[in-house]
Amino acid sequence: MTSHYQRHLGRAFIDEEVARNYRYRQPYPPEVFDVLAGLLVAPRTVLDAGCGSGALTRGLAGFAERIDAVDPSEAMIREGRRLPGGDSERIRWIVGRAEDAPLAAPYGLATTGASIHWMDLSVVLPRFGAALAPTGRLAIVDTESVYADEAWRRDLVAVFERYSPAHSDDFYGLIAELEASGHFTREGERRTAPIPYEQSLDDYLAMLASTSSLSRVTLRDRADAFEHDARGIFAAHGMERVRAALVAHIVWGRPR
Repeated sequence: MTSHYQRHLGRAFIDEEVARNYRYRQPYPPEVFDVLAGLLVAPRTVLDAGCGSGALTRGLAGFAERIDAVDPSEAMIREGRRLPGGDSERIRWIVGRAEDAPLAAPYGLATTGASIHWMDLSVVLPRFGAALAPTGRLAIVDTESVYADEAWRRDLVAVFERYSPAHSDDFYGLIAELEASGHFTREGERRTAPIPYEQSLDDYLAMLASTSSLSRVTLRDRADAFEHDARGIFAAHGMERVRAALVAHIVWGRPR
């Protein structure tokens, strides 16, 4: 995941099916919100940029006085409103880009959850810096699923590479780019403890279909073939469920 990511793939997130499939992604570990609560300062308002369907937003509503949840996808905002906690009076849902959406600064914290790589960093980082309170910080959050080093996973990744137009998740490479640009100073980071989870094969495939590179709207006429090949891997390895552990990465600092 870098700022050179193929941004045109982000168009997948305007699709209703992609937005609905977000519910099959694993929720952020509670430890993430412990970190964010500790970072939040007065005026105890949060800008959640690139909020998607609100996986961070709804958790932030547990301790922030107001969250401005911004995303360019109307489908994602609609999905966020429908999900449990999405009707909180503390959440102000805003359809718009982080680069130019209307904001109500100052904020005591800005967050991005697996989204900053879709933004124009030369625009949003100075904008976040200007919108934050003097001691406010930007927290960049991402997650990864950690699998045992099993043959099925290697075989499935090979399928991903055949079908996916982009397959990159270099979170710390992105952070290094932000620092090198001069627009971000890292002040701290946390890797959360792994949380084991498992999914049915149908739910796992639905989760993959929520991604920019493996959604049906992106794969188009190759979508059925991708699902067929993926299911073939599961069958070859006698799998009925997918098991992994979720880890979150949080890096925070001052944008400018």
